[in-house]
Amino acid sequence: MTLRLILGDQLNLNHSWFQEKNEDVIYFMAEMRQETDYVRHHIQKVVGFFVSMRNFSEELKEKGHRIIYYSLDDSRNTQNLEDNISTLIKEYEIDRFEYQLPDEYRLDKQLKQYCKSLDISAESFDTEHFFTTRDEWQEFYDGKKQFVMEYFYRNMRKKHGILMTSEKTPEGDKWNYDDSNQKKWKGDPEIPHERGFRKDVTEIVELLKKSGVETIGSIDAEQFSWPTSRADSLSVLNHFCKELLVHFGDYQDAMDPNEKFLFHSRISFALNAKMLSPKEVIDKVIDFWREHKKEIDISQVEGFVRQILGWREYMRGLYWAYMPGYAEKNELNNKNKLPDFFWTGDTKMNCVKHAIGQSLEDAYAHHIQRLMVIGNFALLIQCDPDQVDEWYLGVYIDAIEWVEITNTRGMSQWADGGLVATKPYVSSGSYINKMSNYCGNCHYKVSKKTGEDACPFNSLYWNFLDDKKKHFENNQRMSMMLSMLKKMNAETLSDHKERAAKIIENPDAF
Repeated sequence: MTLRLILGDQLNLNHSWFQEKNEDVIYFMAEMRQETDYVRHHIQKVVGFFVSMRNFSEELKEKGHRIIYYSLDDSRNTQNLEDNISTLIKEYEIDRFEYQLPDEYRLDKQLKQYCKSLDISAESFDTEHFFTTRDEWQEFYDGKKQFVMEYFYRNMRKKHGILMTSEKTPEGDKWNYDDSNQKKWKGDPEIPHERGFRKDVTEIVELLKKSGVETIGSIDAEQFSWPTSRADSLSVLNHFCKELLVHFGDYQDAMDPNEKFLFHSRISFALNAKMLSPKEVIDKVIDFWREHKKEIDISQVEGFVRQILGWREYMRGLYWAYMPGYAEKNELNNKNKLPDFFWTGDTKMNCVKHAIGQSLEDAYAHHIQRLMVIGNFALLIQCDPDQVDEWYLGVYIDAIEWVEITNTRGMSQWADGGLVATKPYVSSGSYINKMSNYCGNCHYKVSKKTGEDACPFNSLYWNFLDDKKKHFENNQRMSMMLSMLKKMNAETLSDHKERAAKIIENPDAF
């Protein structure tokens, strides 16, 4: 008898495990406090995973597989992964234990150590999801002095023949259309809204309350709208191709207070839970584009492919290259507390209010909101990256540590000293104004540099550069800004630093 473990983010129906029925194989899935409690998650995240896991379990049963599923309140459930497995091994006289490689270091370590304690055979298997192996990133950058995602991305395009006209020539004769992907959305073109599926998840919400699971954020239990099955996930992907792809690249960096999703696909949760594979997503999008080349420019498609084939695989590779030490990096030695409004959205800064409010309401914000509004503010007030990490990992439905920590601690907070990003992603209010429709109705004036009604980002930005200039004095990409700082009138800089000190001292007052 073989016992096979399936984790909550391993919902891949196309995995080779499931292609043949075998009465001598038992699959095991469990909703556990071990997983709900290691960080305080958004309620929609916990619900999303539990519903998806239950749907996956039912689909396996329909295919004729033997499966044991523990709900959170199952009397057999010890709430601990190792104890649950050990009980099943004894009860079913299991001869062999198998599992798919976890994508989080903590679970990988836990299962490796657990298997060493077993007196039966144990083996791990690939999840058959990613384009790359865990070690491929390290092999690509072996001997190289600098990690540049663009070269990794180009190599992936060549290796897998994606958007290529020959072995070495990219389709459209350009590798990257990022300069075409930075338009501000001004209300036109119209954004088609996916009506789609809504499901009642009241039962699981009540289960979490009864069990005492602490969560953040809110949920409409009768109108839950995240994909929680393969059919749901394919529906979301189809809607993206038919309605949103045509403008995705143009507006992928845009932000608007009344349009939460704009032209983004909303497939990140389905992807990270493995209900969709990156290959099928890329194939579907490219095939649709080829059929509609007259209406859809290649820049829209390349921008999307770059996010999945380039950035997603790149971040995973870096994660496995540098964990567990990566989780402790704090290059800038930032120690400040995360403001209370990160749990309420109660701030007078319109961009922060909307980006955080949306995160709490929907367990979602797109990458520029996460990076250039929320993350930018957290870095400018010099928050402890441990606290920033914990918030990001908990609040977003698609946040699994391998992809969250590299984007947060690395790209957003520059805590890794430049492994991910050659320069910190900080800006004054001008960038936010350029890319969003937040500033017009804000309590503060983005055009004012100093004064009580000036945008807080403006003083925080110059204060940050001044405080951390020693870290960046040899960074070529920061030379222009440091030169401007050096030339700044001493009184102006003093005004910036005085106001920044007030904001950092009491950010919840702003």
